[in-house]
Amino acid sequence: MTRPGKVVCVGRNYREHAKEMGNEVPTTPLVFLKPPSCVVASGDAIVLPNGIGRVDFEGEIGLVIGKRLRKASPAECAAGIRGVVAVNDVSARDLQKSDPQWWRAKGYDTFGPIGPERAGTPDLSALEVVSRVNGVERQRGHSRDMIFPIADLLAFITSAITLEPGDVVATGTPEGVGPLKAGDEVEIEVVGWSTVRNRVVADA
Repeated sequence: MTRPGKVVCVGRNYREHAKEMGNEVPTTPLVFLKPPSCVVASGDAIVLPNGIGRVDFEGEIGLVIGKRLRKASPAECAAGIRGVVAVNDVSARDLQKSDPQWWRAKGYDTFGPIGPERAGTPDLSALEVVSRVNGVERQRGHSRDMIFPIADLLAFITSAITLEPGDVVATGTPEGVGPLKAGDEVEIEVVGWSTVRNRVVADA
């Protein structure tokens, strides 16, 4: 797996997920970054750091950028997608609540599992993400249910920062997130496109 130059994420992009976390639905996209150093591949371990409280899985549809996008229109952004990946936006919930910024909550080493890329031009309104923990389905979401459609999200992001080839954009998680514990196996699937599967271990 080639590590992306940056991982751009979108928070609260499904109404029911915003509701389950007790948050308001955003009026503009809530964008944040995960550091490339947190990225791991399918089959690698998610390591739970000591003393940080609850750590959740978040299954997401990820898009791999295929060409440089700066101040691009939604149509230009849609045409600039190279492929699709499954993303697990692993999140330390207690830190997300206590820290004014999410660099720790979202950025610990191993908190960015990304599945293998399948190249192609997806129908952005027909992507589906499924999360399973120990084989039990926990999340199922569709891109058509996003608050901000994918092409519009990408255009919003490129109004401020340039997306480069190989960058990954994670488009938000549906309802059903939950905690992980050592010994779990978590699987995120973008149906027909990519799957990332990781075991969960305690920090030695």
